[in-house]
Amino acid sequence: MEFSSPLIKGRLLKRYKRFLADIELADGSVITAHCPNTGSMKHCLFPGHTVWLSESDNPKRKYPHTWELGQDDNGHMFSVNTGRANALAVEAINRELIRELNGYSRIQTEVAYGEEKSRIDLLLSGNNKPDCFVEIKSVTLHMGDGEGAFPDSVSTRGQKHLRELMHMQSLGHRAVLLFVVAHSGIDRVRAAKEIDEKYASLLKEAQQNGVEVLAYCCEFNDNTVCISEQVPVL
Repeated sequence: MEFSSPLIKGRLLKRYKRFLADIELADGSVITAHCPNTGSMKHCLFPGHTVWLSESDNPKRKYPHTWELGQDDNGHMFSVNTGRANALAVEAINRELIRELNGYSRIQTEVAYGEEKSRIDLLLSGNNKPDCFVEIKSVTLHMGDGEGAFPDSVSTRGQKHLRELMHMQSLGHRAVLLFVVAHSGIDRVRAAKEIDEKYASLLKEAQQNGVEVLAYCCEFNDNTVCISEQVPVL
């Protein structure tokens, strides 16, 4: 995925009110940017560190800048914008980079499904294959020594999605949880049991009931981010 225009480099001052961040630009000016991340951003908030912003030309936006990328204490890159994970997954599937999801002729996004009024991130269908329901989660919580975990805060929404995937699996469909590892320092993923024990329990139950759990890492280059290779789920 290539950003539509070169990202703007800045320095993080603070994140506040969940969706806002103050950024100092190279000329010393300070702007407020949209922070497109609903999580705690645990281990991803480094005041004083370098960040990168995109800029929208939509005149209706109160804050035209969006915080896209950041850098941690060890120089690892990570994606702040969790909304990019779906686009990265679609691009990777179209390029046949996620081999487990090859062979479908149609990709639909944000399709209503399930028993709890949910929307699936991706619905893959066609070529006489069972429908494949794909839920995507962005992983940025770096626990050290290459280990990543999800979620970074208690996620009742994530718990609901696991229940929905199990339900679709029970109906004879294919159900997949795809972790998009949007942190260059992570080479394996696990459930963050110490943060959300219920999620970890449901993830184990989902796997035991046939839900497939995949994890693919991202590569960061200049003005692009793309899914590169599979990493293990512990």
